[in-house]
Amino acid sequence: MMLQTRRCFRGMVTAPHHLAARAGVRVLEDGGNAIDAMIAAAATIAVVYPHMNSLGGDNFWLIDVPGEEPIGIDACGAAATAADIDFYRSGDHEAIPSRGPRAALTVAGAVSGWDQARAISTRLGGCLPLERLLEDAIALAHDGVAVTHTLRDNTTAKLPELKAVPGFAETFLVAGRPPEVGHRLRLPQLASSLEHLARAGLDDFYRGDMARAMASDLQAAGSPLALADLEGHRALIVAPLNTAVAGHRVYNLPPPTQGLASLILLAVYNRLGVPEAEGFDFVHGLVEASKQAFRVRDAYVTDPSYMTRVADSFLQPKALDGMAQGIDRRRAAPWPDAAPGGDTVWLAAMDGQGRSVSFIQSLYWEFGSGLVLPQSGITWQNRGTSFSLDPAHHNCLKPGRRPFHTIQPALARLADGRVMAYGTMGGDGQPQTQAAVFARHVLYGQDLQQAVSAPRWLLGRTWGTATTNLKLEDRFDPALIAALRAAGHEIEVVGSFEEMMGHAGALVRHPDGLIEGASDPRSDGAAIGF
Repeated sequence: MMLQTRRCFRGMVTAPHHLAARAGVRVLEDGGNAIDAMIAAAATIAVVYPHMNSLGGDNFWLIDVPGEEPIGIDACGAAATAADIDFYRSGDHEAIPSRGPRAALTVAGAVSGWDQARAISTRLGGCLPLERLLEDAIALAHDGVAVTHTLRDNTTAKLPELKAVPGFAETFLVAGRPPEVGHRLRLPQLASSLEHLARAGLDDFYRGDMARAMASDLQAAGSPLALADLEGHRALIVAPLNTAVAGHRVYNLPPPTQGLASLILLAVYNRLGVPEAEGFDFVHGLVEASKQAFRVRDAYVTDPSYMTRVADSFLQPKALDGMAQGIDRRRAAPWPDAAPGGDTVWLAAMDGQGRSVSFIQSLYWEFGSGLVLPQSGITWQNRGTSFSLDPAHHNCLKPGRRPFHTIQPALARLADGRVMAYGTMGGDGQPQTQAAVFARHVLYGQDLQQAVSAPRWLLGRTWGTATTNLKLEDRFDPALIAALRAAGHEIEVVGSFEEMMGHAGALVRHPDGLIEGASDPRSDGAAIGF
C-alpha cells in the first residue's frame, strides 16, 4: 500500500486501472495531447473495468488550457420520450426498476462526450486519428483482460439481481458463475463496436448504423428508449461552477451533477479555520460541512432547466458564511438518509504543453441496468433510477429530463500557479474524498500520494453499501474515533483500505512544467508518466 508520488515533465495519466493509464500515456508518447490521452484512457477503462463504466453510460469533463477559462463538457443523456410516470405506474411499479430493460431509460451520453472533447482537441492542434485513440481498447476487448478482484467481487455480490437480465450472463459469467480473478475476459461484440466507431466516427453511436442497431435491441428488450432519443442527443459545452478556497480557485461541473455540493463543502470547511489536518477539528469539520452541502444538493439539484434556484446563488459569500455559522464545532448535527451512491471511474491527464483534463465516467450502479445489447455488446446505464415517480418531487421523472448525477470531476487553479486535477468514484463519498485530498495536499501541505492514501471517512451511501452512518477506516487514531463518537457521530469502523472509500487520484502541474501524480491503493490503478 506504500505508493510513491510519481514525477515527470512530459505527460502523465492517472486511472483506477493501470491499463487505462498506460493507454493514455502511449497516446501522449505518440504526440497526442491530454484530451487525446483521455479519450484513449476512457475507452480502455470501459473495457477493463466494465462493472464501473461503459459506452452505455455518461461522462463529464473539465479541461484546463493555459490562457483560457476552464471548459466543461456535460455528456449526460436525458430520459426517453416514452419514459413518463404513467409508463411505470401502468406496469405496477412503485419506483423505477433498478435493473433490467426498464431501468435503461436514459440516453447514454459517454460517446458524445468523447466526440465533443475530440473537437476541442482538434482546435488545439490534435491530429491523431480516432483509430489510434481507440487502439488499446479494441485490442484489449479482442484479446481479453485479466479479471480483477473488484470485478469478481461485484459480479458475485450482484449476481442474484443481474443474472436474469438479458445479455448479462452471456457477457460476464463463466458457465453461469462469476469469473475467477485472473480469468481472461473477452468482449468480442464490444471490440467490434469500437472498431466500427473508429471507422464510422463517434457520431455513428447516435445517428448511424450503430444507433439503429442499439435502438432495435433496446426496444426488443423492453426499454422505453427509441432511435429518436439517440438522434436528439448532443453533449453540452458548459461553464464550470467555481469558488474561492483559501486564495485558490476551485472548479466543478454545474447541475445536474453534485459538483455544487463539492464546492460548498470545501468553501464552508475553509471558513472554519482549522489549523491542521488529521485531528478532531479536521474530520468533524469536513463531515459537518458535508451535511451542509448535501442538504442543498438533496433539496435543489436536478436538471438545471427545472431548478428553482440558480446554482451560483449557493456559492455567494453570504450563503456560505451562513452555512459555516450553522456548524456546531463540538457536536454532530442529526443526519437524515442520503441518496444512493453509484459506480464510477475518475481519471486525469496532463501533457507537456500545460493542458489538463479531469474526467469521470459512470454506469451508476454496478453494471448499470445489467442490460447488455446483443449486437453491440454495450452495457446500458441505470442512471434514470435516480428519478422519482412522485410528481411533486424536485427530481420527478419527465420525458427529456436529465437525471441527477453524483459524478463530477474537480479541478483547481492554485494561488502559486499550480493546476490540480483530482477526483474519485463513490456516490456520496465523491465530494468528501475530493475535499479530503484537496485539504490535505493544498491546505496542509501533505505529499500528494500521502493525501490520496491517507485514511478516509464516508458519511452516507456509496458504492457497495446502503448505510448512511459515518464510516472510518481503522487506520485513524483510536482516540480520534472515540472523540467523534463522543461528539454524537454514529461511527462504523471499517478496514484499512476499503474500496467503498472510492478510487481517488490526483495530478498536479507546477509552473516549471513538473507533473506530480498519485493513484489510489484501494484500486487497480496507477499514475504513469514519461
